[in-house]
Amino acid sequence: MKALINVRIYDYENYIENGYVIFDKTIVDVGQMSNFKNNGYQIIDGKGKMLLPNFVCAHSHIYSIFARGLALPFNPHNFQEILDQMWWKLDSKIDNKITYYSGIAAGSEFLLNGVTTVIDHHASGTDIIGSLNELKKSLVNVGHLRAILCFETSDRFPIKDCIKENTSFAARNHNEHVAGLFGMHASMSLSNESYKLISKKLKDVPIHIHVAESAMDEADCEQKYNMNIIERLDKYHLINKDSLIVHGVHIKDEELDIVKKRGAYMVVNTTSNLNNAVGIPDINNYLSKNIPVMIGNDGLSSSMATEYLNAYYLTHLKNSNPTAMNLGTIIDIINNAYKYVSDRLGIRIGKIKKSFVSDFMLVNYTPFTEMNKSNAFGHLFFGLFPNFKPVDVYVDGLRVVHNQELTSKKLKNELIESRKYSKELWNKVKEK
Repeated sequence: MKALINVRIYDYENYIENGYVIFDKTIVDVGQMSNFKNNGYQIIDGKGKMLLPNFVCAHSHIYSIFARGLALPFNPHNFQEILDQMWWKLDSKIDNKITYYSGIAAGSEFLLNGVTTVIDHHASGTDIIGSLNELKKSLVNVGHLRAILCFETSDRFPIKDCIKENTSFAARNHNEHVAGLFGMHASMSLSNESYKLISKKLKDVPIHIHVAESAMDEADCEQKYNMNIIERLDKYHLINKDSLIVHGVHIKDEELDIVKKRGAYMVVNTTSNLNNAVGIPDINNYLSKNIPVMIGNDGLSSSMATEYLNAYYLTHLKNSNPTAMNLGTIIDIINNAYKYVSDRLGIRIGKIKKSFVSDFMLVNYTPFTEMNKSNAFGHLFFGLFPNFKPVDVYVDGLRVVHNQELTSKKLKNELIESRKYSKELWNKVKEK
């Protein structure tokens, strides 16, 4: 049993100025240092540090890590051309070995940024069957992250293989470390026949799908099917409870009403939306309809702190109002991710409280102005998030990062090996 002492504790709800945490795989006790008694624990001194719950990334494309630095002819004029010229060229060349090593690379970066639960939307055109298991091996078995995974079903791939990979993985994996969703790319890359096939096999598994990321997606659906994207999904009974409706930049109010009715979540990716010049999601509108919102990185930076900052500032910009979003809303969004993961994995996560899993991180911080329960998140948001880098990170009570370095020798060795496979992917993509 371990005891973390002399630490400032904050979990977006509770604040302790000078406290202790006794933990193993789960948290056994939390309290003020004045009440601490050492019963032979392994002592970890947290003086000068803050203890926070680890972050959740609610939407990612882990394979995109291997595209960092890749130079391809690239001159897109719209969102479809971004897919054609970059991402669909890349994912068509990914096999299971590359999938595994992309998980090693991305998982390492996530850990170093205090992100220990990832909801990923995978695509690999060379190998579909078995691809999610490769991600599970790298992220969960080697990296010790928690992962909720799916495969991006699209008409550019063999549909039956996509369906089989999603359904079989979800059926085989449902525990405190890993679970499955049913991945779908977007309305514009899936025919009605594909929707019918998915509907027959889906059962009660939530879907994970891009919706109205660009205006082209909505326009395509309305032109081809005379209805909007969410109406089309709902027509085929595809929106189960806990489904993830990702992006939603151009989603309409009547669609949001269906999202709310079906018990789905909206997942925004503001940094990616900026990069692709598709617009800024209307987070306040989603929240006004009592739809829970989460935030992902869409495969870009592994820093969720950056994503929270961008969501906050861009909402101000979108509404031309410096008070359009308050810090309490960001806290709600962070807590939504903890609730989602808790529900899907069957654990208690996201609080520094008794019986919650020991998924937390230590960050250096000595405030030079007063810090208390009422302003703790302001210190975190404006003081730590802009240059966020945890010192130590724990998952299930296991220290996976120490002094800003990975602790697993196997993970570090596999990370070195991953460079060979990123180069292999680049060479495949560049082949004429």
